[in-house]
Amino acid sequence: MKLLGTNTSPYVRKARLVLLEKNIAHTYLIDPPREPGSQVARANPLGRIPALILDDETCVFDSPVIAEYADTLNDTPILIPRTDALARMRVKRWEALADGIMDSAVVVRIESMRPADKQDADTITRHNDAITRALAYMSAQLGQRTWCEGATITLADLAMVSALIYMDLRQTERDWRSAHPNLATWFTRICERASVRTTLAG
Repeated sequence: MKLLGTNTSPYVRKARLVLLEKNIAHTYLIDPPREPGSQVARANPLGRIPALILDDETCVFDSPVIAEYADTLNDTPILIPRTDALARMRVKRWEALADGIMDSAVVVRIESMRPADKQDADTITRHNDAITRALAYMSAQLGQRTWCEGATITLADLAMVSALIYMDLRQTERDWRSAHPNLATWFTRICERASVRTTLAG
């Protein structure tokens, strides 16, 4: 199978982390959707990344669907709980929270790239406030635990690290480490994982 994406997309990073953690054979192809000759629009009618193309040319999109599909392919590890409905909900809620941070950060970046007189300050403030609240919620929910949910790594951790890496990339002025030292400690540890190092390397 092939995963189409870019190194800066946090949603692509999440999908890559799932495939890497589960040791699922795949080829990662850097394919910016806006570039001439991109395969993305031909594979995914939405023209978005990540797009996972299976061996029979079926395209799986977007990142939550890719993660859920990939998690069914083997049991090492199980990233989304299968028998405990509440634990499953909590993992998916972590994913929704992380994706929401990424969604808002993308909006802020797009708005900030407009000419100054065309920017919507209310939009930027609203989405930055949402990120601030979400990070505080994450910090409170994580506490001093090793993992977001349960006794081992789950999709929650992979989604969360993807969001925080994107914060470092696109909101360098946001000092989330000082505000939430428990997140900083967790982040440093999870970034030592081989899967995360691979995605950071390109």
